Amino acid sequence: MTVSAQALFDTVEATWPAAETRRIGPWLVRDGKGGGKRVSAVTPLPGWTPTDIPQAEAACRDLGQDLLFQLRPEETALDSALAARGYEVVDPVDLLACPVEALTADLHRLAAIPCWPPLAVQTEIWATGGIGPARLAVMQRAQGPKTALLGRHDDHAAATAFVAIHDGTAMLHGLEVASTARRQGIGRVMMQGAANWAARHGARDLAVLVVKANKPAQSLYRALGMTPVTDYFYRIKKG
Repeated sequence: MTVSAQALFDTVEATWPAAETRRIGPWLVRDGKGGGKRVSAVTPLPGWTPTDIPQAEAACRDLGQDLLFQLRPEETALDSALAARGYEVVDPVDLLACPVEALTADLHRLAAIPCWPPLAVQTEIWATGGIGPARLAVMQRAQGPKTALLGRHDDHAAATAFVAIHDGTAMLHGLEVASTARRQGIGRVMMQGAANWAARHGARDLAVLVVKANKPAQSLYRALGMTPVTDYFYRIKKG
């Protein structure tokens, strides 16, 4: 494995970017514009203290966002401080990766078609999985090489995914397979299509994020030889 944990976190930031990220005291505060937790969570900078947490909370309120922090494995002190303030753990996530060449394959030219911008049928497939305009806007903001893969099955559009590259690592986001086409091996084909596209654009590694509780996706990625590199989780304060 050539990609480090820090490189993966950098790739997440670059390929799934917030609308704006500002430094407020010892915090990075993201304005997600409704694009989900990854683009709306606060992360710490060196030198924070528990007395600085209200500053981050105020910034979240000013943006109309949840009081939400993303924590990496080493951030145990912040984890304890947030727990003491009533924050709950949500959505632990694994980051997995493998060399691109481990997944390249000889696919039919219509099996996983790269296109940008996404076609209307792709936005429809994403919408059924809860990926709406705010998350499509995240894809639009990503800089550098990127594509939307269109997967086909039985001569019909059946799947879609977003892939973007940062510093030699391609990251796949938003893999969605139509309910009528699941359990047909399309997830594997989409990952192979992502690897083929990434190889053509000079990427060394292919990475994904997957919620720990998503057992079918975990099984797919691990069966493809992708291995965990690091993980993270969120703490949120409700009410």
